[in-house]
Amino acid sequence: MQKLLEGIHHFQSALFGSQRELFERLAEGQSPDALFITCSDSRINPNLLTQTEPGELFILRNAGNIIPPYGNFFGGEAATIEFAVARLGVKDIIICGHSHCGAMNAVMEPQSILDLPALNQWLSFADHTRQVIQDKYADRHGEALLMATIQENVLVQMENLRTHPVVAASLNTGKLKLHGWVYKIETGEVFGYEPNTCQFKLLAEHRNEILVTNRQRIQAEI
Repeated sequence: MQKLLEGIHHFQSALFGSQRELFERLAEGQSPDALFITCSDSRINPNLLTQTEPGELFILRNAGNIIPPYGNFFGGEAATIEFAVARLGVKDIIICGHSHCGAMNAVMEPQSILDLPALNQWLSFADHTRQVIQDKYADRHGEALLMATIQENVLVQMENLRTHPVVAASLNTGKLKLHGWVYKIETGEVFGYEPNTCQFKLLAEHRNEILVTNRQRIQAEI
């Protein structure tokens, strides 16, 4: 706790002043670009990862970056998604899993959390993830199996997200896009799911491809 208190003091005395105008503007309202859904894991910092400032991301965190299907559980997740899309008008929703995820390890080893009834019930919203893994990845073990679970869970939760009426409506009108990411803690790499190839691809490579495509388009127009 002492470290946290010292951090607050440092923020107020050394950092806040240089960004006073930003915080005064944010006090009048927010207009984030994206809803960022990720795990509660303390090793993930969405703003650091995306190099965004306060006010640019609307963040939803829980164990396992899980989104219950609409109607199954009206909790904070449904309320946050509804507000982000219908009121704040976010243009993108990102579901970001991560390497070494304890929640996904528990999905594959449910006996390890029998003494945690609330967590056990919560992770039931990843039962489909477990089924996919059992059906498709029987030949994988250890870290390879865990990474497959992490990736497949991102895809399962994206499908759950589509069941929310406000999301479905915005997707149909082209006002909203969904993105599935996996962050690798030990390397800093972020992989994005590409529906065309059904693969998670390094986002840095995808960015370079976009730059090349844009450059070619500009040259063709000249």
